Amino acid sequence: MYQREFDQKLKQKLFKSVLFYGDNEYMINSYIETYIERLDAKEATLTLYHDEWDFAKAKSFLSQSSLFGGVNLLIVKYNKKIPKKELDTLIAQAHNGSDNYFLYYFGGEGKNAKSMQSSFVGKHSANWVRFFEPNINEGVTLLQQKAQKIKLDIDYYALQHLMLILNNNLALASNELNKLAILDMRITSKDIDRVVYSTSPLATQQLLIELFSKKPIIETISKLLELGEDELSILRATQYFVNEIFLFQAYIKLNNSVDSASILGYKLPKPIEEQKAKLAMSIKSSSILKICEYLLESEIIIKKAPSTQREVMIYGILMRVQRFL
Repeated sequence: MYQREFDQKLKQKLFKSVLFYGDNEYMINSYIETYIERLDAKEATLTLYHDEWDFAKAKSFLSQSSLFGGVNLLIVKYNKKIPKKELDTLIAQAHNGSDNYFLYYFGGEGKNAKSMQSSFVGKHSANWVRFFEPNINEGVTLLQQKAQKIKLDIDYYALQHLMLILNNNLALASNELNKLAILDMRITSKDIDRVVYSTSPLATQQLLIELFSKKPIIETISKLLELGEDELSILRATQYFVNEIFLFQAYIKLNNSVDSASILGYKLPKPIEEQKAKLAMSIKSSSILKICEYLLESEIIIKKAPSTQREVMIYGILMRVQRFL
């Protein structure tokens, strides 16, 4: 089920169990808050985050009568699949208890979420909902609703600017609105530039992952330039990234394992470490050498070029880098 259909169903009733997944953390958390408010369940909620997941604890919670004479709302936020037998047990418990509800926010890959959908379909008043990353206009509309709710005076263009500098991250933008509301004044784009920290470093990292994963990069380059990144800083970031990939590749070949602390001198989060290791082993050493040489040549050329030509040049440079892969 997709969001629009889920909204229609939600007006009629609350499903007893729901699987949420996809690329819109803000909306997923918003629906969880909707359940808490409509069920008046602030004092009757058990939330299990990631490493806190414990099937026995979850089952026990749904088995007991509410201590407050209301509902039992179980919220699980987990990036791994719950085994089908355990999942079916919790869904059945939610259905069989008139005051039981079970919300599962799955943060892993979509293909794993799809394999769990069957448990949430056609029985026990359960369903699944998939979310997609909102575009700028959709994000601004949601932020307008949030601004009205918290009585923040901010216009459409300022909200659009906020989404842009935060790399279309709706959850971050929503948090920034809460901070801006403290100023108790009309907020303009200049105010946002003054008090909100741009996520352009994150956008640069996104560009480089897409670049070396052979994905389309034109839109991300454009977004970076709009965020205020200059062409030389993008080029230098690319050179640094290539050097990292080479170090990962050399270490893995020598040790048959990956350890970012030994490679870089500091420990990366596990998902990023695994992502860079995967990229390193997917690229030929000869290709890395060619890319390094090409980037050094390109740096000299782009430094000598007029500033009016550099934007076009960075597109061409990065697209040619992809052709080496």
